[in-house]
Amino acid sequence: MKRFPVARWRSEYFSFCNSGIETDCPVVETMLRWTTTSFCTYWLHIRPFFLPRTHCSTLSSSQVENKFTVDRLSHLSVDIGKIRKLKGWVLFQSPTYVNETARLLRDLGANKETIGRILEQHPEAVLCTPEELQAQHELWTTVCPNSKDLLGIIEKFPASFFTVSHYANQKANIQFFQSLHLNKRIISKLMGSAPQSFSRPVEKNQEMIHTLKESYLRLGGSESNMKIWLQKLLSQNPFILIKPPEVVWENIQFLQDRGFSAVELLHLVSKLKGFITELSPKSMQNILTYSLETLQCSETELRVIILKCPGLLNYPVPVLDDRLKGLFEAGISLDQIKDTPTILELTTQIVLYRIQKLESYGYSIKTGSLEALDGTKKDFEMMYGRLKLRQERPIFNPVAPLRSTEE
Repeated sequence: MKRFPVARWRSEYFSFCNSGIETDCPVVETMLRWTTTSFCTYWLHIRPFFLPRTHCSTLSSSQVENKFTVDRLSHLSVDIGKIRKLKGWVLFQSPTYVNETARLLRDLGANKETIGRILEQHPEAVLCTPEELQAQHELWTTVCPNSKDLLGIIEKFPASFFTVSHYANQKANIQFFQSLHLNKRIISKLMGSAPQSFSRPVEKNQEMIHTLKESYLRLGGSESNMKIWLQKLLSQNPFILIKPPEVVWENIQFLQDRGFSAVELLHLVSKLKGFITELSPKSMQNILTYSLETLQCSETELRVIILKCPGLLNYPVPVLDDRLKGLFEAGISLDQIKDTPTILELTTQIVLYRIQKLESYGYSIKTGSLEALDGTKKDFEMMYGRLKLRQERPIFNPVAPLRSTEE
């Protein structure tokens, strides 16, 4: 028996219903209208169930989760519900290598809970073949031979380790950074925290490193200190490699035009390593204009302030404005801020907390130096500790009358 095509039947049915055919019987006409309305309503409700369900353009309604993957991940205490919500497509893939991935992590020293956390955070790891896992392990051990350290990197950056699609670029970039005689720990940190730098062609990184080295030497830096400077720069700002090299010259040229000498710029490059690529002439111009007006100083005085506090260039104007207002409200004068501009590196909350602590031991900020407030948390605790000790054990006065323990 020949089957009538459903699509054609549906088309002809709607044509009939909409053709405006009239009948002699009102009941039949009413029934036809009711049937037409009911069918249209019914089709609108069931139509979505005939459409294919897709996920990331890889799944269809006929696919089901890979039971082996779900069972093995559940055995490792992985939250399957979380994976279904965030990266459910992984559970539909086949084949998967859960056991092999877990075995690699176990060989590095990971326990069951650690393996579960890693796979929960990056379930795509189970899609790597044993050959790819072995190749990644061998590649990473060239810069991080210690299994404990390597496991620590994988825990923090699992996507960096288990992304195997850029193996050739990763290998070429590792060889390039090793040729610079950089510390292995620095290279492994770069691979983990800034994987984009290693997944792109090595020529891009070579261009940026060449620009950084050339700018450092042009400003008067020495070859002997350049490796240390470069290591600190990459360690503090690992994403610097993915910035356009032109930004380096633009920022240096801008500050040169504002009167900074090569020696002063070398100081800034050494202290404020992020300014080379993270800032822009426009943002620095806004800060300099605001600082000249608010601090009521000349351009020469402002250069001195910036050399004392290079971080001043980093802050957006609203942040700097809020901190200055907080200092003024706390009774700190403009001259005090100019003498110790590094106080601007602290948030208003930290400054107010430290002022309260110092005043509780008799130290007046209005008459004393802001250096007592300045510095890291460790620096302040040392200062606070000395004041506390001085109050508890006052300096011995030989002419003061002795007091008995009974008084």
